[in-house]
Amino acid sequence: MRIPATKKVHLDYVIGIDPDVDRNGVALLDCNSRTLTVSTLTFPDLLDYLLYQKRQSEVQGRNVIVAVEAGWMNQGNWHLRNHDSRNVAVAKGVHQGRNEQVSRIIGQMCERYELRYEFIKPLRKCWQGENGKITHDELSYFTGITGRTNQEGRDAALIAWIYAGFPVRVKVP
Repeated sequence: MRIPATKKVHLDYVIGIDPDVDRNGVALLDCNSRTLTVSTLTFPDLLDYLLYQKRQSEVQGRNVIVAVEAGWMNQGNWHLRNHDSRNVAVAKGVHQGRNEQVSRIIGQMCERYELRYEFIKPLRKCWQGENGKITHDELSYFTGITGRTNQEGRDAALIAWIYAGFPVRVKVP
């Protein structure tokens, strides 16, 4: 069931999802200990994971919400460059549309599973990585996450962290 952004309740877990056609970034944030578990999952595996988390939340009495990035909430989504051909422009549009559809279907599946969820606007790209994406070092600085992460997982972790309202600290070089 989709919840309005103004209705805040204590959260035990936030599942952040960065939707993608091939592999979705998924982060499980334990809000009590501020620990993150980050992975990338195919769409079928993501659905299994959400159903598993729904069952776990019922058994353990946990309050869980799914925060799904929704690209269509951006006012403009223009990724074209001056030298892009028509075919490149079409391919970029198709790819963006497919990612947005994955996001919408994740929301539909959350409704079906009776999992609380909310679509969130994509976060601003203001990090030191390529195209303003967050780097592993930046994410680990304020979350304490260890081990390897890929871009999809880092994006999902950032979604969960910010949705939970935890502080984001950056090291100034």
